[in-house]
Amino acid sequence: MASAPPDHQRRLLEVQALDTRLQQLAHARRNHPALARIAELEGQIKDLNNSLVESRTAVADLKRELTKAEADVEQVRARSARDQQRLDTGSVGAKDAVALTDEIAALARRQGALEEIELDVMERLEAHEEALTKVTAAHDALAADRDAAGADRDSGWADIDAEARAVTAERNTLAEQIDAGLITMYDRIRAHQGGLGAAALREGRCEGCRLELNPGDLAAARSAAPEQVVTCEECGRILVREV
Repeated sequence: MASAPPDHQRRLLEVQALDTRLQQLAHARRNHPALARIAELEGQIKDLNNSLVESRTAVADLKRELTKAEADVEQVRARSARDQQRLDTGSVGAKDAVALTDEIAALARRQGALEEIELDVMERLEAHEEALTKVTAAHDALAADRDAAGADRDSGWADIDAEARAVTAERNTLAEQIDAGLITMYDRIRAHQGGLGAAALREGRCEGCRLELNPGDLAAARSAAPEQVVTCEECGRILVREV
């Protein structure tokens, strides 16, 4: 049977309390409220990214379409201006003048049609640019909220980590003052029992598994030598007596 000084056994409960606190801190770190908010915002940002890409692509396509429409209008306008200049100089014959006049009229109709196309593209571009502005603003707002939540998480983590370092240091200092074999036994049991390696025996009940010891086990625990390390027959945890 394992043995250790009774006061060392009692101090195991102090070590256990510190280990429990470290578990609580680890749980708090993993489940910081900001993490859920960050995940929610990142999901919204991901969804909005698709709209942002589509909107940017539409604006870029319409800008290229507008450039082409403007070039088409300018090409017709330039040709009409050249024809008009030839007419104005009077250097062409009557037949050519009639042909030029007809062409100028046709070019005017063509220019009008192209300008309507240009106007339509401009209107669509304006609408898409307005939509892009709104989507960008919404995206930036979500990103700002995510950054704020990230800062909240980091601040919370910093506080948790600082406390965890302090608790770990206290735990290590205390453990060094306890019988090495007892600490090794405690750590082994704790690793297999959900982080709880030692528990008080109080009013015939193991405070680890919360079960009452049967009369025989209880009598054996109470009659065991003070230095004998007693374990719970139900859960296997170290039972600290006389607490």
